[in-house]
Amino acid sequence: MSMFTIFLTMRLKPGCLEAYRQAHEVLWPEIERSMRENEVSMAIHHEEGRLSIFAAAPSEAHWQRSRQEPALARWDAWMTEFLEAGKPGKIAFRKPEKVFGFGEFK
Repeated sequence: MSMFTIFLTMRLKPGCLEAYRQAHEVLWPEIERSMRENEVSMAIHHEEGRLSIFAAAPSEAHWQRSRQEPALARWDAWMTEFLEAGKPGKIAFRKPEKVFGFGEFK
């Protein structure tokens, strides 16, 4: 079974990087627990107002289970204070087109 990976981007609202960073310094325990139990690893990077998320899990099922944590909907709604929203209370995630992959990431 190969590892599941996902890459998403989001746009920060102007002036919100530090508040976004501080929010993640105190990640809610139930979200942290769900990610640990489902072996999800994640990194978020910033460049010129755009955040890029790279996440990995043993399988897509692990990733999907981690996304079922009820607190995650409240967390995402809170994050729309700092990020562009799609629908009210929902982060406007974008999934860029993959143009190259090699090895585990193909």
